[in-house]
Amino acid sequence: MIATLSGLVYLLCFLTAALCAALLVRRYFATPSPVLLWSAACFVFLALTNLLVVVDRVVLPEVDLRTERLVLTLLAVAVLLFGFIWEAERD
Repeated sequence: MIATLSGLVYLLCFLTAALCAALLVRRYFATPSPVLLWSAACFVFLALTNLLVVVDRVVLPEVDLRTERLVLTLLAVAVLLFGFIWEAERD
């Protein structure tokens, strides 16, 4: 019971991040803004990280994807930080 419940939570986290990414991308195409672009890129990487959590913990529990998840999370934060710094220097 606990394993299926945690799998459901992992899946809901992935779906939430993917929905946020989709909404940010849609809004960026409607009204282009650099902050929306960097935020959308960040949430795409966060959604991929959560997808890897689902694969790692639920689909293939014998495979350890911790390093890949950490790299994607670092990339997500780095993209957002780079975008904010880039936009602050442009102003």
